[in-house]
Amino acid sequence: MSRQHLDLGRSGEELAVKFLKENNYKILNRNYKTSLGEIDIIALDKDVLCFIEVKTRKQNRFGLPQEAVTSFKQKQISNCALSFLKAKKLLDKKARFDIVAVNCSDKACEVKLIKNAFYLEGRFSY
Repeated sequence: MSRQHLDLGRSGEELAVKFLKENNYKILNRNYKTSLGEIDIIALDKDVLCFIEVKTRKQNRFGLPQEAVTSFKQKQISNCALSFLKAKKLLDKKARFDIVAVNCSDKACEVKLIKNAFYLEGRFSY
Protein backbone atom coordinates (compact mmCIF):
# COMPACT_ATOMS: atom_id res chain seq x y z
CA MET A 1 0.00 0.00 0.00
CA SER A 2 1.39 3.42 -0.92
CA ARG A 3 2.29 6.05 1.66
CA GLN A 4 -0.26 8.39 0.08
CA HIS A 5 -3.01 5.74 0.44
CA LEU A 6 -2.11 5.13 4.10
CA ASP A 7 -2.10 8.87 4.83
CA LEU A 8 -5.53 9.26 3.19
CA GLY A 9 -6.88 6.41 5.33
CA ARG A 10 -5.46 7.91 8.53
CA SER A 11 -6.85 11.36 7.79
CA GLY A 12 -10.25 9.84 6.96
CA GLU A 13 -10.23 8.00 10.28
CA GLU A 14 -9.38 11.24 12.13
CA LEU A 15 -12.30 12.99 10.40
CA ALA A 16 -14.57 10.07 11.29
CA VAL A 17 -13.60 10.21 14.98
CA LYS A 18 -14.18 13.98 15.05
CA PHE A 19 -17.58 13.53 13.36
CA LEU A 20 -18.61 10.75 15.75
CA LYS A 21 -17.62 12.76 18.82
CA GLU A 22 -19.58 15.75 17.51
CA ASN A 23 -22.58 13.41 17.25
CA ASN A 24 -22.21 12.27 20.88
CA TYR A 25 -20.51 8.93 20.28
CA LYS A 26 -18.09 7.86 22.99
CA ILE A 27 -14.97 6.38 21.38
CA LEU A 28 -13.90 3.25 23.27
CA ASN A 29 -11.23 1.81 21.00
CA ARG A 30 -9.46 2.54 17.73
CA ASN A 31 -7.82 0.03 15.41
CA TYR A 32 -8.84 -2.98 17.52
CA LYS A 33 -6.85 -5.91 16.12
CA THR A 34 -7.12 -9.64 16.59
CA SER A 35 -5.92 -12.59 14.53
CA LEU A 36 -9.41 -12.46 12.96
CA GLY A 37 -9.08 -8.93 11.60
CA GLU A 38 -9.37 -5.29 12.61
CA ILE A 39 -12.14 -2.90 13.56
CA ASP A 40 -11.39 0.75 12.87
CA ILE A 41 -13.48 2.24 15.68
CA ILE A 42 -15.49 0.81 18.56
CA ALA A 43 -17.82 3.37 20.12
CA LEU A 44 -20.96 3.82 22.18
CA ASP A 45 -23.99 5.56 20.70
CA LYS A 46 -26.14 5.98 23.80
CA ASP A 47 -26.49 2.36 24.98
CA VAL A 48 -25.56 0.68 21.69
CA LEU A 49 -22.06 -0.65 21.05
CA CYS A 50 -21.03 0.30 17.51
CA PHE A 51 -18.40 -1.44 15.43
CA ILE A 52 -17.45 1.12 12.81
CA GLU A 53 -15.59 0.64 9.53
CA VAL A 54 -14.15 3.81 7.98
CA LYS A 55 -13.65 4.05 4.21
CA THR A 56 -12.09 7.09 2.59
CA ARG A 57 -11.93 7.94 -1.11
CA LYS A 58 -10.61 10.83 -3.17
CA GLN A 59 -12.53 9.72 -6.25
CA ASN A 60 -15.56 7.56 -6.91
CA ARG A 61 -13.98 5.96 -9.97
CA PHE A 62 -14.06 2.59 -8.19
CA GLY A 63 -17.38 3.20 -6.43
CA LEU A 64 -18.50 4.89 -3.26
CA PRO A 65 -16.44 4.37 -0.11
CA GLN A 66 -19.13 2.26 1.58
CA GLU A 67 -19.19 -0.10 -1.40
CA ALA A 68 -15.67 -1.18 -0.47
CA VAL A 69 -17.03 -2.97 2.61
CA THR A 70 -17.45 -6.30 0.83
CA SER A 71 -19.13 -9.40 2.24
CA PHE A 72 -15.65 -10.76 3.01
CA LYS A 73 -14.82 -7.60 5.01
CA GLN A 74 -18.22 -7.79 6.75
CA LYS A 75 -17.50 -11.37 7.86
CA GLN A 76 -14.05 -10.34 9.07
CA ILE A 77 -15.49 -7.42 11.08
CA SER A 78 -18.28 -9.65 12.44
CA ASN A 79 -15.80 -12.25 13.67
CA CYS A 80 -13.60 -9.60 15.23
CA ALA A 81 -16.63 -7.96 16.90
CA LEU A 82 -17.77 -11.27 18.36
CA SER A 83 -14.27 -11.86 19.68
CA PHE A 84 -14.34 -8.41 21.32
CA LEU A 85 -17.79 -9.03 22.84
CA LYS A 86 -16.74 -12.40 24.19
CA ALA A 87 -13.43 -11.13 25.61
CA LYS A 88 -15.17 -8.21 27.35
CA LYS A 89 -18.14 -10.36 28.48
CA LEU A 90 -20.56 -8.12 26.56
CA LEU A 91 -22.43 -10.75 24.52
CA ASP A 92 -25.76 -9.49 25.92
CA LYS A 93 -25.05 -5.86 24.91
CA LYS A 94 -26.95 -4.22 22.04
CA ALA A 95 -24.58 -3.81 19.11
CA ARG A 96 -24.59 -2.76 15.47
CA PHE A 97 -22.27 -2.30 12.51
CA ASP A 98 -21.87 1.19 11.06
CA ILE A 99 -19.81 2.59 8.21
CA VAL A 100 -18.36 6.09 8.05
CA ALA A 101 -17.83 7.01 4.40
CA VAL A 102 -15.43 9.89 3.81
CA ASN A 103 -15.45 11.44 0.32
CA CYS A 104 -12.66 13.96 -0.26
CA SER A 105 -12.26 16.33 -3.15
CA ASP A 106 -9.59 18.95 -3.68
CA LYS A 107 -11.76 21.43 -1.77
CA ALA A 108 -13.20 19.51 1.19
CA CYS A 109 -14.18 16.17 2.68
CA GLU A 110 -17.74 15.02 3.20
CA VAL A 111 -18.41 12.60 6.07
CA LYS A 112 -21.44 10.31 5.95
CA LEU A 113 -22.54 7.95 8.73
CA ILE A 114 -24.40 4.81 7.68
CA LYS A 115 -25.99 3.20 10.74
CA ASN A 116 -26.83 -0.53 10.64
CA ALA A 117 -24.83 -0.78 7.42
CA PHE A 118 -24.76 -4.58 7.59
CA TYR A 119 -25.67 -7.42 9.89
CA LEU A 120 -23.74 -10.18 11.58
CA GLU A 121 -22.23 -12.49 8.95
CA GLY A 122 -20.95 -16.03 9.03
CA ARG A 123 -21.00 -18.98 11.39
CA PHE A 124 -19.71 -18.70 14.89
CA SER A 125 -19.08 -20.93 17.86
CA TYR A 126 -19.51 -18.34 20.62
